[in-house]
Formats: sequence, structure tokens, C-alpha cells
Amino acid sequence: MAQMRKRSRTASYALLPTWFAAIFVYIGTMVWSIRLSFTDSTVFPSSNYVGLAQYARLFRNSRWLASLENVVIFGVLYVIGCLVLGFLLAASLDRKVRFESMFRTIFLYPYAMSFVVTGLIWQWMLNPTLGIQAFVRSLGWTSFVFDWIVSRDMAIYTIVLAGLWQGAGLVMVITLAGMRGISEEQWKAAQIDGIPVWRVYVSIILPQLGPALAAASMLLGMGVIKTYDLVVALTGGGPGSATEVPAKFIMDNLFERQNLGLASAGATVLVLSVLMAVVPFRYAVHMQSRRKGAQR
Repeated sequence: MAQMRKRSRTASYALLPTWFAAIFVYIGTMVWSIRLSFTDSTVFPSSNYVGLAQYARLFRNSRWLASLENVVIFGVLYVIGCLVLGFLLAASLDRKVRFESMFRTIFLYPYAMSFVVTGLIWQWMLNPTLGIQAFVRSLGWTSFVFDWIVSRDMAIYTIVLAGLWQGAGLVMVITLAGMRGISEEQWKAAQIDGIPVWRVYVSIILPQLGPALAAASMLLGMGVIKTYDLVVALTGGGPGSATEVPAKFIMDNLFERQNLGLASAGATVLVLSVLMAVVPFRYAVHMQSRRKGAQR
């Protein structure tokens, strides 16, 4: 017993730098940023408190409101699209196709890239003078038009396309792992009953993937909230404010417009958004574990 206590103390001492970083660096800077959001800080931090004035100014800003609208459109289409596409890819690989490992690597490879690389690739592909439109026109179809990236109405959907290309592989891996954990006996029983394969996946497999899909949704949702580099690399937030997102608004006000108070207010809103996404999921996981513990 004494040796176990000694090992426990040693592990606690080894974790002290991590606890220090978590408490003083992450939580400390978060609290400091929230404090600045209640001041009139511009280039340098200020102690002149102005209450909720920065938040009122934030939600009167047309660029901020446009960024919220854009991130909602992007987030809904991105998360749902990644879940659907990732599930379909996982279901295809779950049938134990030939060269499964190769296909799994190909589908997951985009996720290994940074969003900057993804943005640059899709910027080239969607460029009307260099990419898909130019290629199709070179084949003789001169009336073909695919200029979403320069259209105010369609530019946000180019962000969605690039995000789907990168994020679907993550969902595929998580979902495939969940599928491989399902008993083969269920497949055998479904085959005996003559149930079609697609119906097995929809009615039997999919309901059992709830925890895996919830985890994937949380990861994707947190990625949506902090989306910045993909937008900067692909469209730069344009044309106009058609692809402006909250993270870019914050960075622009922090470094270009030198408005520390307004940027901190925007960052605080994003922190609250992350908490709203994470806390319900963690609570559901906690309650599920408690129910399983009570059943045992």
C-alpha cells in the first residue's frame, strides 16, 4: 500500500507542469481576455471598465452579424455533410472490400493536411481562370460556369466543399471503429431474416453508433467555431463579407484594427459557444456512465 501511495505521489508530481500550464496559461489567459472585454482597450490593455458596451457594439457590427450567419450556414452543412459522407464511406469499407487499408488511407489523408493547404488546393481548383471551369471549357464546353468562389451568394458553399473534403475522413474512421465493435451475430441474424444490407445499416447499425457519432459531431462542431485558416487561405473572407467568420473578425480587430476590447468580446462569445457545445455532451456521457454503473 505504501508503495502504491509513493507511485501516486510521483505521478502527481510529474503532472504538476501540466496542471500549471492548464490553470495559469489556458484558464488564466481566458479569464484575462474576458476581463478585457469589459474595458475600452484598444492597442494596449486598459483598466477603464465600460460594462457591456463592447458586447453591444459587437452585436451592432454588420460584419460580426454576417460572420455569425456564415458560420451557422457553414456549421450546419459541414457537420451534417461530414456525418453523412463519413458514414457512407465507413459502410462501404465495413463490407471488407479489397485494398481496404489503401482506401482508408486515401479517405483519411485530407484530414492529415492543415486547413491552409486544403484552402490553397481548393482555391486553385475553384479559380475560374485556372481550375475546374477553365479545364471544362478547354474541353470545348465554353458555356460552362463554375465561379462560386467569386460569387457573394455561393462563396460560403466553397468553404463547405473544402471542409467536407477534409473532415469526412475523420468521421469515417470514428464510425468504422464503431461498426467493427458491433457483434457479427447481428449480421448473421439479419442475413437469416433476409433483411437488405442497407436496411441493416439504417435500422440496426446506425442506432448503435450514437456515441461515436456524438463524439464526431462534437469534434466537428468545435472545429466550426474556430474556423479561420481555411477561410483565409481559400477566400480571405470575401467577396466582401460573404465568407467572414467570427474567428477572422476577431483576428482582424486584434491585429489590423487594433481594437483589443472588441476582439476580446468576440472571443468571449466564442468561448461560450464552445462551452454550449461541450457541456451537454459531457453531461450526457456522465449520465450514461452512471446508468451503466447502476445497472451493474
